[in-house]
Amino acid sequence: MHYDILRYLFPLLVATTLYTTACDTAAGESLVFISAFAIGDEGAIHAYRLDETSGELTLVHRTTDVENPFFLALSPDQRYLYSIHAKTFGGKEHEQVAAYALAERTGKLKLLNRQSARGTAACYLDVDASGKAVLVANYSTGSVASLPVQQDGSLGKAASFIQHAGSSVNPGRQEGPHAHCIVVSPDNRFVYAADLGLDQVLGYRLNATGAKITANRQPFVRTLPGAGPRHLTFHPNGKHVYVINELHNSVSLFDYDSETGILIERQTTSTLPDDFDGTSHCADLKITPNGRFLYGTNRGHDSIAAYSLDDDGQLSLIAIKPSLGKGPQNLAITPTGELLICANMPSNNVAVFRIDRETGNLKAAGEPIAIPKPSCIMLLR
Repeated sequence: MHYDILRYLFPLLVATTLYTTACDTAAGESLVFISAFAIGDEGAIHAYRLDETSGELTLVHRTTDVENPFFLALSPDQRYLYSIHAKTFGGKEHEQVAAYALAERTGKLKLLNRQSARGTAACYLDVDASGKAVLVANYSTGSVASLPVQQDGSLGKAASFIQHAGSSVNPGRQEGPHAHCIVVSPDNRFVYAADLGLDQVLGYRLNATGAKITANRQPFVRTLPGAGPRHLTFHPNGKHVYVINELHNSVSLFDYDSETGILIERQTTSTLPDDFDGTSHCADLKITPNGRFLYGTNRGHDSIAAYSLDDDGQLSLIAIKPSLGKGPQNLAITPTGELLICANMPSNNVAVFRIDRETGNLKAAGEPIAIPKPSCIMLLR
């Protein structure tokens, strides 16, 4: 009974907070944080105002006390932002997770503290629905960790640390484990980590109160050999999980059992045109809030693959459109589902697209803006 109450209370609290926050923002505007994957002054967290009518991004602030902020995550109440901090990304020294307090709607960030990520090339962050745990995936060392969140939003030392082990069929990329993302399930009961080096999506049970994770009854599910799972996301209905495979350039659909946490693969489809014979690697995927459309990025082909999703979660390709830059690294979709933002990291630009409500097709909302090495986009509403 206690779990059932919490399960329905968390979304209500978050929705109330988001509504209150929205009232404090000018109509039709969002605050967008975009990280610049670099060191020194160039490696800042940029805050932009997004005009949702025109699609225009306007810079309002840069937070520069961060190095190589590869990935960002927001707390459910949107009062705190968490960022990777690495003096030398993927070096011998363990990287850190930095905690920031948001200064209302100004885009300014106040550093609270930093804690060890317990690994190197830390590349993904997520926050559980209660806001009590921050999860981090470490690519180079192939590990995941969970950090407790203190009452003021700062971070405690890791409460859980799990080292992945093994390898797969691609000796150049899969000689060992490479945890590439870690995502909390919508019901806040489970955590899933896509490991590119193992061709596995590993499942964990989450104890949010203690910020601890433990292996689930189904410890992992395999992707196709050599697929290289990179990022995953849940369908808004909570019944399906989609995994984008970096090395095979594909998206896989899994059914999700919310009682057991078990994943069952049902479909895998390519993100590239049939006649493409060059080199390309997938990066990110996002689903519109209404659950009708999914988008995945191709780095090399430099495009965004758009799919429609049927009532059973199956993917059907709509179109593959240019990303308006090189190496599309990360995507974000506005809460209205009308705009998609794409970070083209190697070409140092960010593009905004309109999403056709009926077809899911993408159309540029203007010229891309310049930003050094954009790697992650987080939207505040």
